[in-house]
Amino acid sequence: MSKTYYSEDESKDINPDVFFMKQALHEAQRASECNEVPIGAVIVCQGRIIARGHNLTETLIDVTAHAEMQAITAASQFLGGKYLTDCTLYVTVEPCVMCAGALGWSQISRIVFGTADEKRGFLRFAPNALHPKTEVLSGILEEECSKLVKNFFINKRR
Repeated sequence: MSKTYYSEDESKDINPDVFFMKQALHEAQRASECNEVPIGAVIVCQGRIIARGHNLTETLIDVTAHAEMQAITAASQFLGGKYLTDCTLYVTVEPCVMCAGALGWSQISRIVFGTADEKRGFLRFAPNALHPKTEVLSGILEEECSKLVKNFFINKRR
């Protein structure tokens, strides 16, 4: 697993949320290259990426192989436990209800997502799915995250 550290010295002018969302966008691009819906995720603990994931539903023939689920599993294995307290998930698109439920069980401290998912997002269908202490921030690199998904489906329809 590739590990990335966020260093104040290296990125003085970059907001950490922007820095890590760019890493999630990189994962989304990897998904797109595999003909998967381009959603990417990274989980960060103490300024360090401990897990990465992107959609693998087509590759694995598994409807549960969402980017968030891949990242949750990798982070839990890295930490040696099922709870992701003191961790932040960066994901390019708002998690679905399934992923929000898993994130709730993981007790993740913070979720940062790029663009809303009006059709399947948890905020519409299950706004209370997360752990009560989980903080949510949206709209980080929203335009880039939205554009990647929209372009994928435009190209798919051609």
